[in-house]
Amino acid sequence: MEEKTDKENPIDTELVESLSLRKGYARRPRLSWYYAPSFLLLWLALFYAIVIPLYYRLPDRVTISEEAHRPGEFVAERAQQYLYTYDRIGPKVTGSYANEVTTVEFLVNETEKIRAEMRSDLYDLELDVQSPTGGYVFNDMVNMYQGIHNVIVKLSSKSSQSESYLLLNSHFDSKPLTPGSGDDGTMVVVMMEVLRQMSISPIPFEHPIVFLFNGAEENPLQASHGFITQHKWAEKCKAFINLEVGGSGGRDLLFQSGPNNPWLMKYYRQHAKHPFATTMAEEIFQSGVLPSDSDFRIFRDYGNIAGLDIAQIENGYVYHTAFDTYENVPGRSIQNSGNNVLALVRAYSNASELYNTESDDSHAVFFDFLGLFFVYYTETTGIVVNCVIGVLSLVLVGCSLWRMSRQSEEASLPQISIWFLSILGLHVVGFLLCICLPLLMAVLFDAGDRSLTYFTSNWLVFGLYVCPAIIGLVLPLTLYYTLLPNEKLSHAYQLQLSLHAHLVVQALLALILTAMGLRSQYLCLISMIFYGGALLINLLSTLHDRGYYWVPIVMFLQVLPFSYFCYLFYMFLVIFIPVLGRNGYSTNPDLIVGLLCGVCVFFALGFAAQLINMFRWPKLILLGLGVMTFIFCMIAVSEVGFPYRAKTNVMRANCLHTRRIFYEHDGSVSRSDSGYYFNYQDRRAFAPLEDSALDLTGLEPVANHCDDYVMCGIPCFYYSWCKWRQWDGWLPRESEVVLPGELTLDFLGYTVLESGTVARYEFDLAGPPHMNLFIQPVGSAKVDNWSFVRKMLDEPEEFQPPYQIFHSYGTDNTSLKFFIDMEKPDGIFETPTLELAAVGHWVSFEYERDAEAKDFVAAFPDFVHVMEWPSIFKRYIF
Repeated sequence: MEEKTDKENPIDTELVESLSLRKGYARRPRLSWYYAPSFLLLWLALFYAIVIPLYYRLPDRVTISEEAHRPGEFVAERAQQYLYTYDRIGPKVTGSYANEVTTVEFLVNETEKIRAEMRSDLYDLELDVQSPTGGYVFNDMVNMYQGIHNVIVKLSSKSSQSESYLLLNSHFDSKPLTPGSGDDGTMVVVMMEVLRQMSISPIPFEHPIVFLFNGAEENPLQASHGFITQHKWAEKCKAFINLEVGGSGGRDLLFQSGPNNPWLMKYYRQHAKHPFATTMAEEIFQSGVLPSDSDFRIFRDYGNIAGLDIAQIENGYVYHTAFDTYENVPGRSIQNSGNNVLALVRAYSNASELYNTESDDSHAVFFDFLGLFFVYYTETTGIVVNCVIGVLSLVLVGCSLWRMSRQSEEASLPQISIWFLSILGLHVVGFLLCICLPLLMAVLFDAGDRSLTYFTSNWLVFGLYVCPAIIGLVLPLTLYYTLLPNEKLSHAYQLQLSLHAHLVVQALLALILTAMGLRSQYLCLISMIFYGGALLINLLSTLHDRGYYWVPIVMFLQVLPFSYFCYLFYMFLVIFIPVLGRNGYSTNPDLIVGLLCGVCVFFALGFAAQLINMFRWPKLILLGLGVMTFIFCMIAVSEVGFPYRAKTNVMRANCLHTRRIFYEHDGSVSRSDSGYYFNYQDRRAFAPLEDSALDLTGLEPVANHCDDYVMCGIPCFYYSWCKWRQWDGWLPRESEVVLPGELTLDFLGYTVLESGTVARYEFDLAGPPHMNLFIQPVGSAKVDNWSFVRKMLDEPEEFQPPYQIFHSYGTDNTSLKFFIDMEKPDGIFETPTLELAAVGHWVSFEYERDAEAKDFVAAFPDFVHVMEWPSIFKRYIF
């Protein structure tokens, strides 16, 4: 009887067996907890096996002896020979003999050598040394220059009739105390070798190439402004490549492009030998988070031309220090940059688009993938792709929920949907914790005066910020699965729901970022494509419904996005960590590092980290990560966490030994003193010096006198110094600072103009190559006009007094004559109307420092790099 029944109902038997098999998959136990460390170490191993080797990959150096066998290739050894000579000139401060004469002669002489070697039958070479004078508003100051120098070379094919030029730019000046072999000597010699290679090439190019070696970029950005607004070749420049260095060595990052000329990125994709670029870097740099700017801004804003901004970014610790030397510039880095620049110059100098560079109002989305290839598409294409992939992702999630309801005996689609919404909400909480826990760590360390502990020991960020981010991302769902177990839906399905929740968050985030106009949404696109692909494969292959068998597909397809996101955010840490040592006192630098680590974990481990819940006792695993965080905290507060190291990871200090004289309205001197003005460079200020031999007795905040004197009575140098002056310090000294020169401000008198309420005050200023004027109206008076650029007066909602005028010169030391028109409603100008400070800076080491100042600077510990010079501050009331 039973045998007959079996034969009559074979389908029912197969159904029972199938359901039993599904129950077996559904009830498959979690993996033992002790496999979890291997799972986590797998991702760490992938980081060191894939990300680090690809990030630091550089080409072999081409030597002079190999040149005959490798014609047309960039020769790094010859560029290094140029760099050695450049380095031995020493510091090249604008206004110094080394910069204005010696380095100019070096560049001219090397250009003449190239002319002698050039294919004169194919090319013409023109050389011009420009000495421009001008001014413009740069951030919060009027930036004026006089008699600075540019060395400009134009190389053109005899057969070409093109009037569209390609501009290539780097700068040869440096900060005080540093020879600037990295910033920007490396790119100067790269340009020189590119010039040589182009001049001996047997294949002519279409468009003339202008090589601009500018002599006042650090001042800031003066020489590029002098070229693009005044030089005879400037109007014909239709595209440019700006070459910078933000450290010493490494690969060259394309971090700005355009604006609105995607064809530049198309050529970069086709011709760059070693692509290294990301839209995210462009958006971060243009946000102003980094305390830097480049000549790209000048060519874009004053020349209205599009281009690329490219910079080496490795070893930012030596940037603007005495350790930025020839010895710290790797030859392979020069080869890498040379290969890229030479290939791009050849491509752009033959580009048909250079004849018509009209903007198409479209930005580009671009990034390299682990340095292996380059991806580029227009912003419009990105919007369409984001929307399509986002919708498809949501459809795949819906299909997965439907499959779960079909395969589960006790759960319907509405129930599963409700559970999924609960998991989605908890995952959003996890996302917030992923960001907030690293930020909390940053706040706690800063509150304990322990910021920048990772400055030298970079590996500390793993325990201080990465582990808390992982804990925050996973903890809400771990507690949910542990405290509210769901017997109606298999754990494997519940685990999939948590990954689906991350996919939905990525899709929503992509749509939000797209609506905000941020092109960095491509990060979400990468996440959606790879997890969506894994989900599609699992759905089509039925692995989706076979317990944890879907996990290998997900993990395999997460290797590439994990590698890319780690590669990307590792790059940002390489850039930001050294920068935070010169980002000023006013902000907590750890917040930036914590945010980067939190966002990195969200993108790189957003899917993989949820698999921690695949193991038994996931709370124990998270507790282990918490213990690791505690151990790293203990290490961070030990000597290992002391941020600075001599020569390699220095603390920066700006110290101006200053004489101050305060004149009152009647001409009497109310105060005359000397001291040391400190512009703090990082969050710790001078706290690390408390146990040193340096005597800081009497050090006080500059803010104590901000209500008494214009610009707080201190000789702040650039706009950035003046902007955050209230955080700076002043240390009185008993003896008078001995100055190496004179600063004179002659008052030529004032004349009441026809209106009767406006008076013109005229002055004559003479002094060292770097000077400031600080202008503050008194009482009801206001500045009506002046002889400087008017922009600051025309935009009062953006610019408020005290106004800063920065003036520097090269070899032309003619005094600066200027006027200021002051308006007073009562027309009475015999009473105080204008508070004016004149400041002189003897920046170059061609000027002597007095003996006491030398001894004071020498007393700083060896882990401190001091940028110092004599200065004078004279305050007048008219």
